[in-house]
Amino acid sequence: MRHQVKYFMLALAAFAMAALLSGCGQGNTIRIGTQTFSEPKILAQMYRLLIEDRTDLKVEVMPDLATSSVVLDAIKNNDIQMGTLYTGIIFDNYFPFEMTKDRGQVLKQAQAGFDQYYGLKWFDPYGFENTYAFTVRKELAEQEHLQKISDVRPKAASMRLGVDTSWLEREGDGYPAFQKTYGITFGKTYPMEVALVYNAVASQKMDIVLAYSTDARLKEYGLVTLEDDQHFFPPYDASPVIGKQVLSEHPELNEIIGLLVGKIDAETMIALNYEVDVNKRNEKKVAEEYLRKIGLLK
Repeated sequence: MRHQVKYFMLALAAFAMAALLSGCGQGNTIRIGTQTFSEPKILAQMYRLLIEDRTDLKVEVMPDLATSSVVLDAIKNNDIQMGTLYTGIIFDNYFPFEMTKDRGQVLKQAQAGFDQYYGLKWFDPYGFENTYAFTVRKELAEQEHLQKISDVRPKAASMRLGVDTSWLEREGDGYPAFQKTYGITFGKTYPMEVALVYNAVASQKMDIVLAYSTDARLKEYGLVTLEDDQHFFPPYDASPVIGKQVLSEHPELNEIIGLLVGKIDAETMIALNYEVDVNKRNEKKVAEEYLRKIGLLK
């Protein structure tokens, strides 16, 4: 019996030591979660490189979390410590908000709300937003002098619109509200999967489609996005987001995370996505090349 107690105590001590070491390992590891598409994966790899280059911390990238909501919950629960989120997420009722489409005001609400209700630091944006964008072929844009959505009005009745199914019926930022804001009704509308709209407009099966503003296929097919001159779509500026508790433990991360703020515009993000999605290159390599290009890595 005495030997059993001795072995039990030794096992308990070993378990306690393992737990302590595990805790230390977590404290020295930053986990960055990403959604399923290439954009946040590339950004996560940039931060992995920057953090490991400038600190003794280790970084793990956890890809393919289903949605931004899953990323947010994972940060809140400390399953991950950091991710990329988009300001328009405030309209999903995470906390009380004031309805506005002013980009600055949406950003301020995201920063204040996720600080107060979730204990997160929402940094200023990278410099691009990923939101809905009406898109046409370059030749059509040049031929009809289309630069902004309002320019479409005289031709809309004869145009074929390709759009994801849900947008046609959505309230707030769907087709009925769009018609009221812009006074535009397209001749024919064709519901389709959003992944199909790029080829549809490039192959002239559609005249105009509703796409995503940083999708690599804009570059692949040589498409032009039209300016939302009436600010109809809610802003979705991308920012790094991290738990404030992590920043209190590792304050050096404030400066490192800030290195990418304002450094990536929409054209740059499209080009980076293009390298991964179209040229099938590794996200880590694409991230590293960009950081070296802008002088953040030697």
